[in-house]
Amino acid sequence: MPERRRVRVMTWNIHGGLGLDGHRDLDRIVAIAQRHDPDIVALQEVGSRKQIPGAAEAFAVLSSALGNHFTESRMVTAPDGDYGHVVISRWPLSEIRVHDISYRKREPRAAIEVLVHTPFGPLHVVSAHFGLSFAERRHQTERLVRIVRGPHRTVLLGDFNHWHWGGSVQKTLDKLFPGHSHFRTFPSFFPLFALDRVYCRPSGMLLESWTEERGWAASDHLPVIAELAMG
Repeated sequence: MPERRRVRVMTWNIHGGLGLDGHRDLDRIVAIAQRHDPDIVALQEVGSRKQIPGAAEAFAVLSSALGNHFTESRMVTAPDGDYGHVVISRWPLSEIRVHDISYRKREPRAAIEVLVHTPFGPLHVVSAHFGLSFAERRHQTERLVRIVRGPHRTVLLGDFNHWHWGGSVQKTLDKLFPGHSHFRTFPSFFPLFALDRVYCRPSGMLLESWTEERGWAASDHLPVIAELAMG
């Protein structure tokens, strides 16, 4: 029987764990993610501000629950806690870089770049969270195009905040990555916009992808999960 040479990835803007019921509950995030058993997880809008007295630090909770290896980007730091995103992996990471893709004086933004050492060979992973303005997203797309150049199989995960079908950001990324998901993920209770996506190359790498409708209770975005072929 041929070896299963697949990697499962997930991307999710967790909105700080704030569900539509107004409660912050990281256990719901963890439970939904674990249901799909992803090998690599990219989470955006991870907040460690302690809205709940005595609550554990969010980066640590999520990283320990969802993988053996992780790296993070805390773009906003404050006395009451930090805010950013994280990449969590079942397998070891190397060549970790955090790229500042902020635009002028708008909210700080970053792209996390890592090499994941899967049992089937290295996988180049980039996780990003784009800004809200057109000019900002164009700038961030141009930065990403330079970051993702390279010889390895590559997967790009994140919240791209781009809701205009066929716009320049989407055209650029779709052309660069033959495999791409375009599920509607926001707002989670009635999805209208495909903000959260998985992009990958080379051609044929994306085997299947789907969303998790039960994610609506845990965040204002739905997660996207994808199965990738390696080899």
